[in-house]
Amino acid sequence: MNIPKLGYLSRTWDKINVMKKSLPYIVIAALVGAGVLAQNLFSPPPATPTETVQPAGQCAYVWVYHNAEELSAMIDAEMRGLDPAASGNASFYGEDCVYADGTSTFSAMETDFYVRIPVADLKNEDALGQWISQVFRLALEFPTDMIQGKYGFVEFWFEKSDREQLVVRVPIQEYMDGSHGITGAALFRMFYSGE
Repeated sequence: MNIPKLGYLSRTWDKINVMKKSLPYIVIAALVGAGVLAQNLFSPPPATPTETVQPAGQCAYVWVYHNAEELSAMIDAEMRGLDPAASGNASFYGEDCVYADGTSTFSAMETDFYVRIPVADLKNEDALGQWISQVFRLALEFPTDMIQGKYGFVEFWFEKSDREQLVVRVPIQEYMDGSHGITGAALFRMFYSGE
């Protein structure tokens, strides 16, 4: 007759104790799941498209980016006008207030731009600075009523190849406040520390 060793019993007892401690959490999770299921089963049918329904109750805030479709199309067209291989897009950054019924409302905090620019030399600071000037001339001409929240940043992706890239993020307000008359390499060095 094989008698189990005391160590085996001790490990088994430890597992039982862990399960006992976990049981209340498992029960709570099951009850919450049942409550969500019951809410979905007994909720009124969705409103017709002609009705406007305001979500009731509290919501959970989630940080999100939303594509700024119209601005994206505009910045992309402008970038391709400067260089057919360049591209651009824009997004609104802010918070979605997500309600229990799955609906949400968005509050924009800022508008951000992203541009991709092919370059021959990532060390030519004068050329990179000229690109920064050109892109800002474009971005700051967009109607201000298209900007949601405040101005955010322009993120430049200077790309020599798939493996050789340089990313420079320029805060728009900082550019507007401090770059008057500065061009070329000096402008590039204002926003890139060479990290």
